[in-house]
Amino acid sequence: MTERLFTTREQEQLQCNPNVQAVSDKNITYTDKFKRHFIAENEKGRMPREIFEEACLDADLIGIKRVRSSGNRWCAAYRKSGVEGLQDTRKNNSDRPIERDLTPQHTIERLEAKNRLLQAENELLKKLDLLERQKMKKKSQSKRHGNTN
Repeated sequence: MTERLFTTREQEQLQCNPNVQAVSDKNITYTDKFKRHFIAENEKGRMPREIFEEACLDADLIGIKRVRSSGNRWCAAYRKSGVEGLQDTRKNNSDRPIERDLTPQHTIERLEAKNRLLQAENELLKKLDLLERQKMKKKSQSKRHGNTN
């Protein structure tokens, strides 16, 4: 990774670009749509810098090393997994709990939300149980009266 950090002003400038999903002082996350566009144009023989510049992404601001490494990473992912390889799966893929320290208020809010979810789940299970018992009762009454439905 490059040593260069983005200033707040540079981050704001980059964030305004529709091809950018997120920016921090160290990283840029591009949209999946831009990555697909990059691959299509690169396969036509266009250079990474040219593709970025056409998308109003200043290669000098971003850094030519970042531009090239992003392009190389996307091309490798595309060759390996097709379009799915270009998708940002970081948020979807992690089964690990959030490691940051939560404030007591945030912890309480999460526990309350979990409690409401469990209560709703219990209510649903009770309703299902009631419906099953009603269905069984109707079946047994139907058999006693000679109906075979």
